[in-house]
Amino acid sequence: MLKKILAAWNKVSLVKQIIIGLIIGIILALAFPTQLSGITILGDLFVSALKAVAPVLVFFLVMAAISRHKAGQKTNMKSIIVLYLLGTFLAGTLAVIASFIFKLDMVLPEAGAAETAPPGGIGDVLHTLIFSIVANPIDALLNANYIGILAWAIVLGIALRHASESTKDVLADISEAVSKAVRWVIRLAPLGVMGLVFNSIATSGLSTLLGYGKLILLLVGTMLVDALVINPLLVYIKIRRNPYPLVLKCLKDSGITAFFTRSSAANIPVNMKLCEELGLDEDTYSISIPLGATINMGGAAITISVLTLAAANTLGISVDLGMALVLCLTSAICACGASGVAGGSLLLIPLACSLFGISNDLAMQVVGVGFIIGVIQDSCETAINSSTDVLFTAAADFGARRKQAR
Repeated sequence: MLKKILAAWNKVSLVKQIIIGLIIGIILALAFPTQLSGITILGDLFVSALKAVAPVLVFFLVMAAISRHKAGQKTNMKSIIVLYLLGTFLAGTLAVIASFIFKLDMVLPEAGAAETAPPGGIGDVLHTLIFSIVANPIDALLNANYIGILAWAIVLGIALRHASESTKDVLADISEAVSKAVRWVIRLAPLGVMGLVFNSIATSGLSTLLGYGKLILLLVGTMLVDALVINPLLVYIKIRRNPYPLVLKCLKDSGITAFFTRSSAANIPVNMKLCEELGLDEDTYSISIPLGATINMGGAAITISVLTLAAANTLGISVDLGMALVLCLTSAICACGASGVAGGSLLLIPLACSLFGISNDLAMQVVGVGFIIGVIQDSCETAINSSTDVLFTAAADFGARRKQAR
């Protein structure tokens, strides 16, 4: 009987399984918020497993891909990097425009929600990025410093290009093994999501989230416009045909999974598989997908800009066009460095707030708001970030083919 149930469950798609886990988590949290508190361990185990394996995945994936790259092989990395950076900047700009149109106030909690000190200026962000690159590789893996992991993977991959084929095969086998391990962890997402949702609702309650409803709507609405208007426009410029079939496929096959796992790095195997299905060049996507998980952060740029301007509105600070443009650039730079800072995009909000003279104490209260709405904000942010890794890689690939076909 149990085998039949498991067999039937395995036939259900992962997305449907995750939705079932989400619904069960909500029901249990509303009905038994204290009696079933042990369920939260499922979410903690799921997140811990993803955090443990993702750095190793990025390291071996990039190193193996670069070691197999042969001189003279054409890739579209230049176009992809331009799309990554331009997409992140435009996302931040969109968030600023949306915040000017829909001016929101927020109720600030009495204390900040994070203990880690935020960076004090752009110089601190650049300092962190530069020194993250030259960090000890073992330390980078232990602390999930993705900038450092990526840098060392590239250096070692280049050094191993002249290694024997058997050595390269070993690297490829390790890379595939780690990818398979991540896929196994992701198969447990329904249980993990159930635990995470239960913990969020049992701890904060639906009323807490509803209290920040307008802010959540602005964040999610801006991210939807970015995903369904700005990104398709960038893709159209590259491929010169209807971009929406590709956009919607990336959102469905990559974005939904990333929404629930809330980890761009952990979503790399999903993106790699999707690139393979789309028939993209493996020499390109094997590098661009891990790179995108590190620097392609449009969702983070939106979060930083929206929360910063909401704080300025709350405090009655007037923001002119010049400062808004500076915020666009700052949010884009901060977003690209988000993976190298503990706490991700939220802890870079104080840096953006400092542009408007907002004290660090008040800025950390804004971070507190970010943690309260994080169950929705972070999920949507990750979905945008991760799905566009594939979207922009595909756009560059199809665009190059279009030019060759002329």
